[in-house]
Amino acid sequence: MGRIIQNFDALAENELRRDALEIAEVGYEAINVSNALLRKLHRENNELRIDNRTYQLAGRRIFFVGVGKCAFAAAEAVEKIFGDSLAGGIALGISSGEKNALKKIEAYTGTHPLPSEVNVQATKRITEFLSGCRDNDVVIMLISGGGSTLLCSPEKPMTYLDESTLFQELTARGATIQDINTVRKHISHARGGGLARAAYPAEIVSLVVSDVPGNDMEFISSGPTIKDNSTVADAEKILAHYGIELSAHITFIETPKEEKYFERVNNILFLSNRDALLAMQNEAVRRGYQVEIADDHIAGEARDLGRAIIEKLHATASKTALLYAGESTVTLGDSSGRGGRNQEMALAALEDIRDGELLLPFASDGHDNTDNAGAISDALSNAHARTHNLSVKEYLDEHRSYDFFSETDDALHTGYTESNVSDLIIALKK
Repeated sequence: MGRIIQNFDALAENELRRDALEIAEVGYEAINVSNALLRKLHRENNELRIDNRTYQLAGRRIFFVGVGKCAFAAAEAVEKIFGDSLAGGIALGISSGEKNALKKIEAYTGTHPLPSEVNVQATKRITEFLSGCRDNDVVIMLISGGGSTLLCSPEKPMTYLDESTLFQELTARGATIQDINTVRKHISHARGGGLARAAYPAEIVSLVVSDVPGNDMEFISSGPTIKDNSTVADAEKILAHYGIELSAHITFIETPKEEKYFERVNNILFLSNRDALLAMQNEAVRRGYQVEIADDHIAGEARDLGRAIIEKLHATASKTALLYAGESTVTLGDSSGRGGRNQEMALAALEDIRDGELLLPFASDGHDNTDNAGAISDALSNAHARTHNLSVKEYLDEHRSYDFFSETDDALHTGYTESNVSDLIIALKK
């Protein structure tokens, strides 16, 4: 079987790098959604077992709806599991590669990180599809990161362009994913419990792949199957907090609060960064490292976190591995060059990293706001920068981490992994 890291051999210039890359490979494998579904969903005769719960299937129609970066991989696995028993379904995902043909499930490729009219029409198709469900039906949903952008269903006169502007303003001001998704819940009919309402009165099994630090399912893809605890007033307060003025087209929507829509919904945390962290821990131990899972919901400015992790690594003993997961932020100033939070973290760490130390932050979906998944920060990276006469400070000040690591050839390439459990970070000491 081929490696997930496409440029593994080119990057593995020494033993420390090879260790880091092998650990990252194991992390990626642990969050393979298709394999996890085949492993965790047990169908025998007329029973389906998931997460120690059994569902009777006799005489019932079975549907599938997948939304997010994992949707297509999940759709293929669900068709394998249910075969002709599957009555139909829809997968709305993101992909740049060729997909295997689906037999029972309609596939729609949306845009990300900004919404489009394609997303609006695909979301409309999903809600129409779910509105045909009856009380004896079972709907298996796979909700994963990226679903917030995909599930774009604004109230007129608001459009996807207004949402794009709002999202970009929040991101530029360093808003947390919780704040961003609280706002997004209230500008789409499909988020904040909207899909649960659309599928009512069917029974819903919602398998949630978490990309949100802390795994609060209410914020993963803006919680389309989960009762929302926030209100329009909360969304308005968040925009005021970040100093964002509302345009005349912004139209807020209150999320469904009626209990009846959620009484037959079972939300299951299906995969999270802990699955990746535990697998990486085992691999690092196997390679002789003393391992600490230092933080599974890291947050803050990417450059500050990179420096802090390296400072902690300085104080550790030889043959130490520190593992982190979460989602940092990059607050843009006047300069806003190409980059991603993982690459910015790696670039900031280069200022302080020592011989025999390594930092590898990478996106679990393989796309760190660019076609790079992340980057390696170590003595070799500094040597490559000197060869190309690159200034770490200059590129960091201009938020041009993508340009920097593309030039030094220290960026990680995976393509879309069709999984998403937040960012993962490996710090090693020789």
